Order: sequence, then structure tokens, then C-alpha cells
Amino acid sequence: MDTLKKIAYERRLDVLEMIWASKSGHIGGSMSCMDILVTLYYEIMDTDKILKNAPDRDRFILSKGHCAEALYAVLADKGFFPKEDLKTFGKFDTALAEHPTKKIPGVEIATGALGHGLSIGVGMALGLKNTSSTIYVLMGDGELAEGSVWEAIMAANKYSLNNLIAIIDRNYLQISGETKDIMPLESLVGKFEYFGWPVLLCDAHNPERIIARIKEGRQGNAGPFALIAESIKGKGSSLMEYKTEWHHQIPNEAQYKQMKEDLRHGYQ
Repeated sequence: MDTLKKIAYERRLDVLEMIWASKSGHIGGSMSCMDILVTLYYEIMDTDKILKNAPDRDRFILSKGHCAEALYAVLADKGFFPKEDLKTFGKFDTALAEHPTKKIPGVEIATGALGHGLSIGVGMALGLKNTSSTIYVLMGDGELAEGSVWEAIMAANKYSLNNLIAIIDRNYLQISGETKDIMPLESLVGKFEYFGWPVLLCDAHNPERIIARIKEGRQGNAGPFALIAESIKGKGSSLMEYKTEWHHQIPNEAQYKQMKEDLRHGYQ
């Protein structure tokens, strides 16, 4: 699993370069969710089927679509489009906009209006029920303040969607502050369980635990389940970690150099 951690740091470096070049992007949340994305795309999902757009492929929805650069870094490295294209992120007339769209190979749905991803996932899971496809929806914790999320949670339980997995990037921060101050979520486990969802927790930066928890959640489960992945906003550099201001902030040259050095040391 050290290999997956190394890959995640390499993709974080890709994100840093994209944001530095474009002078735009959401760096903090992209860093916090990277181990989750790498674990899904390099270990859990069959990316060959996704590349071929096979009917029985797994589907991934980045509900926190403002962290598109993290997804782009992974998709490019997995061969969905040339890595050279990452240099166009956020530029005029690029396909790699700050929120993902279906112009990009491997992207199932345009996202970024928070609170919609799980509802889309419920629809996909209903349409693919009794098939081998699994729907993975990655959400930010600040996003859980949206009422539509809880409507989707109720619907998923009603229809016993055992092919749906919600993963929460639980970094405790959102654009305007700490989640406990903006809209308290606890007991988050209790909320999901009240709506009939089994809940598991894991370290979002430990691929081995992510894999184990997803396997555990799927075994003998008659409906959907939620994985609350405890993460660090800005993971990889002390300049960013645990700091709200790095939700959407562009580093200056000195910060860029320090972050690059920190990320390189992260996997050495």
C-alpha cells in the first residue's frame, strides 16, 4: 500500500502544478481526497472497463466537483487523456474546467452544484440494480448541509441500493470556516444510521484501511453504506494542512516552492 501513497503524492504534485500554472483551483480539498481517488482508480475499480465505457463498468461521481483537478490528475495518469492536457487546466477554451464535465473521458456526469451528486448516484444505482456495477459517490463534509443529500439518503435506503457507496471526505473545513460552526454535522454516524445506512469510518490517507472498509461494507449488506473518511484539508504540506484559507487560495512563488518540496518529501 506504500505504492498507492506514493502515487497519491505524485498526483498531489500534479495538482499543485495545475493550480500554479492556471492561478486558479481548489487546492485544499483536492489534497484531502487524493488518497481516496487513488485507491478507487488504482485498486478498487476496473479502470479498463471505464476506459472502454463498458455497460457493466463501475461509476464514479465526484459530487464535490470543485476539486476537479484531483480527479483530472488521476484520470490523466490512468490514460483517459494525455497528461500534457493537464497544463490547460483552467485556461480559456479548455475541456479541463474547474468543475468536471462530460467532455472529459471517464467523467460520468457534470458536477459541482453541491448536494446533487448523491441524487444522481441514486438514479444510476436504481438503473443498474441487479448488475455487477457499483456506484461510488465522493462528497465533501460541508456539502452535507444541503437538504437534497438527505432526500437521496432516504431514497437509497427505501430502494435497498446495495450497489451504492457514499464516501465522505471528512476534513472538518469548508470555504467559510469549520463545519462545526457553519452547520454542525455530529453525530454524523448517527444521522446516517437513523436513515438506515450502515456506516464505517477510516483514515482517508491510509489506502489499506480504505480498501478493507469498502470490502467490509459490501459484505452481506442489503442496502447502501457510507464510508466516513477522516482526512486533512491540504494534506501534504504544513503550509496548508488544517487551514480553512487553503480551500481556494493560490500560492505565491515562495509557498509554491515550499509545497513542492513538502510533497516530494511526502513519498521519499
